[in-house]
Amino acid sequence: MIDINEELLRVEKPARYIGGEYNTPDMEKDCSVRFCLCFPDLYEVGMSNLGIGILYDILNKAEGVVCERCFAPWTDFAAVLKEKKTPLFSIETKKPLKEFDIVGFSVPYEMSYSNILYMLDLAEIPFRAKDRKEGYPLIVGGGPASANPEPIIDFFDLFFIGDGEETDLAVARVVEKYKGDKERILTECAKIDGVYVPSRCGEKDGICVGKVKKAVVKNLDAAPYPEKPLVPNMAIVHDRGVVELYRGCYAGCRFCQACFFYRPIRYRSKERVVSLAEKIIDNTGYDEIGLTSLSSGDYEDIYSVLEGIKEVSEKRNVVFQMPSLRLDSFTAKLTSNAKKSSLTFAPEAGTQRLRDVINKNITETDIENSMKLAFETGYRTVKLYFMLGLPTETDEDVKGIAETVKKIRSIYKEVTGKTDLSINISTAMFIPKPVTPFQWAAQISAEEMERKQNILKAEFYPMKGVKYSWHGADMSVLEGIFARGDRKLSEVIETAYGKGCYFDGWTEKFDSTKWFEALDECGIDISKYTGERGLEETLPWDFIDFGVTKKYLRREYEKALQGKTTKPCKYECNGCGAKREGDCRMYSGDCVK
Repeated sequence: MIDINEELLRVEKPARYIGGEYNTPDMEKDCSVRFCLCFPDLYEVGMSNLGIGILYDILNKAEGVVCERCFAPWTDFAAVLKEKKTPLFSIETKKPLKEFDIVGFSVPYEMSYSNILYMLDLAEIPFRAKDRKEGYPLIVGGGPASANPEPIIDFFDLFFIGDGEETDLAVARVVEKYKGDKERILTECAKIDGVYVPSRCGEKDGICVGKVKKAVVKNLDAAPYPEKPLVPNMAIVHDRGVVELYRGCYAGCRFCQACFFYRPIRYRSKERVVSLAEKIIDNTGYDEIGLTSLSSGDYEDIYSVLEGIKEVSEKRNVVFQMPSLRLDSFTAKLTSNAKKSSLTFAPEAGTQRLRDVINKNITETDIENSMKLAFETGYRTVKLYFMLGLPTETDEDVKGIAETVKKIRSIYKEVTGKTDLSINISTAMFIPKPVTPFQWAAQISAEEMERKQNILKAEFYPMKGVKYSWHGADMSVLEGIFARGDRKLSEVIETAYGKGCYFDGWTEKFDSTKWFEALDECGIDISKYTGERGLEETLPWDFIDFGVTKKYLRREYEKALQGKTTKPCKYECNGCGAKREGDCRMYSGDCVK
C-alpha cells in the first residue's frame, strides 16, 4: 500500500480520497460481509447522490455488514495508482476493491458506463462477469440505469432493478450465507424480487427472455433514511442537507423516465419529513436544507411541511432551498421561506401544441401567472429548462421558446418597472427513454440538433440578460444509443474505453470521435438504436415488470401523436398499472384500464 498522505500532495484535490468524514460509521465492527459502494464519477458528484447515502446508511446499520465507498479518481490520482502499482481502494479503510465480498456500482446515466470499466481496470478486476471466477468480489449494479441495464449487463454478476433499500441487504445476506460458492449465491439471488441475474436468465438474439420484477419499497414513510449523513470533506455539487418528500410523480410527462419508473407514488408524512430535516441539521451542521422529489409542489400537504421546516430552520438560522417547480404548482406561499436567489422552472416546450403532445399540462396562463407571482415575491433570476427534438416538433415550436422568454421579460418589466431580469435558458436534446410513452419514438440526428440550437442562438443573441446553454449533439446521440441499447453495446463500451474514453460526462474529457470509431469497428448500425421502434417490437427491457404496463405506455404514445392530453393522476387514476406494486397515493378504481 502506498503512503497516501505523501502521494496526495501530488494531486489536485486530496480531500476526494482521504475519508474520515464527520458521521463516518464504525468500520471496525465485527462483520462477515464487506460491501463497497462505488460511484463512477468524482467524489463531489457521488457524495451528492441520495441513493448512495441511503444504501450506505442501511448497510452500515445492519448487523454483520460493513459498507465502504469508492469514487472514480481523477486522472492525476489514477496516474499515481498506476505508477505505484497500487489497485484502486476504498475511502474508509484503503482496502483494495478486489478484496471486498461485494462491489456495487450505482449507475446514474449513460455516459458514466465507460467509468465502470475505468474503475474495474484500476482495481485490477476483469471487466466481464464470465471472466471472473471464484476469488473476485461479486460485481453488482443498480440505480437509474436499471430501467435498461442490457448495454452494460455483461460487466455485472447481477443488477438491482428498482428501489434498493431492501434488495441490497437481502443480497448481502445471501453472500454471508453462501460465501465461497458463487454459483449458489447467484442462484439464490435470482429468487429475490428486484434482482436480475443474467446468467440465470435465458436470452434470444441478445435479449433476455426471463422475467424480473422491479423492487418497490411499499411504505416509504417507514423506510430507512439517513439521519446522520456523512459531512463531505470538500464542497460538493449539492452541498446541503436534503429530505426526500415522496417517490414517483403525478404529472405523466411522456418523455420523463423517472415519472413512470418510480411509480407508484409513495409519500413520507409531514411529521416524518420535518423530523428528518431537524435531525439532519442537528447532526451535520448544514446551514441549508432542501427537499427533493420529482415535483415537490405536488405534495398534497406541502404548505404544512413548509411551515414545519420554517419553524425548524428559523430556530437554527438555516436557509431553506426550494427545488425545481412545476409552473402550475408555484405560489408565493410555497416559497415564502425559501432562499430568493433564483427560481427554476421547466416549461419543456415553447408552444401549447407541443406541451400537449408531451403532456406537460401547463398553459400559457400558468406561465404568465407564475412569473408574475415570482417577480412580485422578489425573484430577479429565473432558470428555464426546455427540450429540443421532441416528437412532432417544428421550427415554430423551437422559436416559441424565444417567444416565451420575451413574454417573461415583458411581465418582469410590467411588475417591477425594471429591465435587470436575468434569465438562464438551458436546452437538452430529447432522448427516447425506456419505460416512457416515447420509448418507440425516433431521435433526431446530430445535424438536426445543431440546426435547432442555431435557431435559438440567433433568437437569443439580441436579448439582454439572457444566457443560453445547450447539451452537445454528439453526446446526445450516444446517450440515445445506449438508453435503448442491447447487449451488443458492451463490446462498444469496452472498445471505446480501450481508446481512452472515460469521464465522458466531463466536457474536457469527452471525445466523440473515439466513440463513433468504436461503434463503427463493432459493426453497429446507429439508426437501429436511434430510429423509430415498431409498436409490436420486442424491446431489450421488456423482460422487466415495471408495474406500469406497456399497454398503458402505448396508449399514451398514441394520444401524444393525436395531440391529446391525460390529466395528472393526482386528479384521477389513469390505470397505468403501478397500483399492483404498492399503495399508490391517488389510486381509486381499476388499476389497469
